[in-house]
Amino acid sequence: MAKPQKTNLDNVPHVFTQHNGEQIATTFSPQEFERRLRNAREVMAEKDVDALVLTTMHNIKYYSDFVPSPFGRTFGLVITPEDSITVTPWVDGGMPWRTTHGKNIVYSDWDSENMLRAVQHTLDERNIKPRRLGVEFDGLVVDEYHSFQNWFEGVELVDVAEPLMWRRLIKSEEEIVLMREGARIADIGGRAVKNAIREGITEYELAQIAVDAMVPEIAKAYPNQEVRETFALIQSGINTDGAHNWPTTRKLQKGDLLSINCFPMMSGHYTAMERSMHLGQPDDRTLEIWKLNVEAYKLGLEMVKPGVVAGDVAAELNRFFEKHDLLQYAPIGYGHSFGVMSPYYGREAGMEFQEHIETELKPGMVVSMEPMLVIPNDMPGAGGYREHDMLVITEDGHENLTEFEVGPEHNIID
Repeated sequence: MAKPQKTNLDNVPHVFTQHNGEQIATTFSPQEFERRLRNAREVMAEKDVDALVLTTMHNIKYYSDFVPSPFGRTFGLVITPEDSITVTPWVDGGMPWRTTHGKNIVYSDWDSENMLRAVQHTLDERNIKPRRLGVEFDGLVVDEYHSFQNWFEGVELVDVAEPLMWRRLIKSEEEIVLMREGARIADIGGRAVKNAIREGITEYELAQIAVDAMVPEIAKAYPNQEVRETFALIQSGINTDGAHNWPTTRKLQKGDLLSINCFPMMSGHYTAMERSMHLGQPDDRTLEIWKLNVEAYKLGLEMVKPGVVAGDVAAELNRFFEKHDLLQYAPIGYGHSFGVMSPYYGREAGMEFQEHIETELKPGMVVSMEPMLVIPNDMPGAGGYREHDMLVITEDGHENLTEFEVGPEHNIID
């Protein structure tokens, strides 16, 4: 069978602009995005690069407000000394331009190198002939990295992922306002679930109840933004053993340990509230472990203040669990940062409550406190226990944004 003749693509568009409709209000003010871009340009100067070509979802969102949906295609954000330009595939039409702070350029599918061609076009238009380009090594798969090397022959690719991360860790007042809203909305989701818990209802039905309670509140708070990615993880029985176990069709039974996790996502920003609950009266060992996990959570809250090193918090909580012969059942660190992150985006790995993390807590950081214990299914008190609050580091301590009640005194459902 003869091979089909290739189409002549000389006259099809490869790189162009798609200004369809009008640009809409961004999540934050233009001044906030310009502040962020100034920080990015500080990194450009420190690393002696001529431009940044960012490809991770979180940094594209952070600096432009546009949320990519890759589907196998590479998105980009080019930051130059003068402006910033999102680089997006044609399949998304004019939406990236409408939701971008800054400029936008579009590339088509009709050549496998069109994304890089669009980046090159952007640099050429600004008369930038780069010697060094800032990229994110943690966001480029091997094939993409080699494609960048081959396209920009003779140009040194310089990793800028970590210095950008450190600048994202300190939140602005506008970011903290958003996170305060997220904590409030997460509490609403948790309240809806708590009120609906009963024997026979499924995990997925409770998760839907949480999402249905949270999404309208997000729409009220951010009426011009995309509504996407808000979710809830409602776990029961053995399904509580993993922090990210998805809801199943399992029906709740009397005697179940429950984990209620609500995650409102406002314009790509992760916020959360998590609580242990119990359907019916818990047995003695379950009650004992639950109370100890709450005690660790409260100890962690006492330690979160400026000047404290993240690893020292983790070490203290490790010692607490070791004293009660529970450290071997603590599967994770004790908290993390917040911001432009989600299961699909990435996280600010420099701010985790783990013993090897030497980051000093500073005013403006937003962190969680969330000790977790997982007892194997063949032992008394089996299941996963987790409490989770959102904390803003202040000049002399922290502000706890989460108001949902904690512990067995409040969260046993008869």
